[in-house]
Amino acid sequence: MGKNIIDFEQAEKNARKRDFKNDEILQTLEHFGVPQENINEALEILSKATGGKEIGIYTKRSPQSKVRFAQHLQENLGYLYKHDYLTDREKIFLADIVPYIAFSSNCIVLDIKAKNPVPANISEIAELIKSNRSNTSTVINSLKKKGIIAKAESGIEGNNAKAFAIFINPHVLYAGDKDNVNEALQVMFHKAMKMKILKDVPDKLF
Repeated sequence: MGKNIIDFEQAEKNARKRDFKNDEILQTLEHFGVPQENINEALEILSKATGGKEIGIYTKRSPQSKVRFAQHLQENLGYLYKHDYLTDREKIFLADIVPYIAFSSNCIVLDIKAKNPVPANISEIAELIKSNRSNTSTVINSLKKKGIIAKAESGIEGNNAKAFAIFINPHVLYAGDKDNVNEALQVMFHKAMKMKILKDVPDKLF
């Protein structure tokens, strides 16, 4: 008996959602000159062809939606450049590291396409950007002091040396949804965004 009970309130909510989505798309179609009667006729034909099932209108995802990218926050970078906050070597490092920033976590990883990306250590980062370890370590430590980079312990390396995952401040470079910045990343750079210069960047993501 319980399985046959229909949640009419939920069904009504779902119907409203579908109507809203369809109305939104229909308005777009009308904007491009497709008459309403043609749209209705097409939906009716599709409904008959599928045995009377309710038909919705949906847009196909673009192949470009799979393209991986990291975004420079242009105004923030311009602000930092204007105040000479970054050295030439630091600017080069940030440019070189872009292909290795993982989506959402903003961690520097060995392979951004991996299902579970592995954080790159300093030696591996140096190899990725074709630099020596000493220079890479110096730049990373300098950017850490300036709040552009954060380190988080990721385990134990050889000779009992601590290994760190390296993260980029999303207010400078970010691979992810700017409207939904990873919470761990927000916590990581919360204090950094109160530092001199950084606290006054034009665009704040959190």
